Amino acid sequence: MEQSQTVLDAYHRTRLEQTIVIDRIITMFYFEFGKDYEFTGERHDFWEFLYVDRGEIEVMADDTRHLLKQGMMIFHKPNEYHRFYAVGGKAPNLIVMTFECGSEAIGRFRDLVLALDDEERNLLAGIVKEGMNAFEFPFQHPLKRREDAKVGSEQLIKCYLETFLLRLLRRQTMNPRAVQLSSAAKERTNDELAHHIAKYLDDRLDEAVSLEDISRTFMVGKTKLKELFKRTTGYSVMAYAANARMEKAKLMIRENTDNMTEIAEKLGFSSIHYFSKAFKKHAGMTPTEYAKTVKARLS
Repeated sequence: MEQSQTVLDAYHRTRLEQTIVIDRIITMFYFEFGKDYEFTGERHDFWEFLYVDRGEIEVMADDTRHLLKQGMMIFHKPNEYHRFYAVGGKAPNLIVMTFECGSEAIGRFRDLVLALDDEERNLLAGIVKEGMNAFEFPFQHPLKRREDAKVGSEQLIKCYLETFLLRLLRRQTMNPRAVQLSSAAKERTNDELAHHIAKYLDDRLDEAVSLEDISRTFMVGKTKLKELFKRTTGYSVMAYAANARMEKAKLMIRENTDNMTEIAEKLGFSSIHYFSKAFKKHAGMTPTEYAKTVKARLS
């Protein structure tokens, strides 16, 4: 027994290297702004990233101007003055997060502007999801811990954020000539088809589109259609259409170009009653209540 313990004690322990370590976050927000929103600017002594989930914005980082479209992200280094405003007449949705990091590798994110791929967007969504599990939503500053927070949620924020940053760092140093596996190429084809289907649905929010219609249009069987769409987007086809219709409704309310009855008609609802009922199920409040919260944020 003593000899066995001596052998175990002789094993060398390898301390794992940590390229990027995040122990403190300052803020995390998911903003839904109006079409004319303008953020006048700030600077601070910690890192920030801003991701455009919907719409377009123009960002000033010190003296450099950047146009960020949907799916794009910018990093602001410590003490960099930055401001932004909505462009294109569209109400933008933004994810903003600030954090401290003393790791040497974080310097590679100075002045970085890039478009995220699907896996990176999924990691970012995981950060926000665990943020909602850990802190009261809508997020506040300072962040307020939930009394019913799910176990490990704050640690998962750290894990997902570090994984997200490491993936972006690896992308910057990855060999551009790396050969893609044929299965990966096939997966990209399926992803592209799912995105085309999503756009088809987005363009027909006022219509009652059926699986049969989509199957016939894209010449793909309904079973395969449902599988690849769910795998790529995380939604069933009908759930995606319903969610997209409600997100469009929120966008139209924020852009304030139509009244509630007109919005209901443009989105294919037979009555304002059914529209209001569907909206409340999706957003947890009526369209009128949502409009009031938007005005309160913009006042």
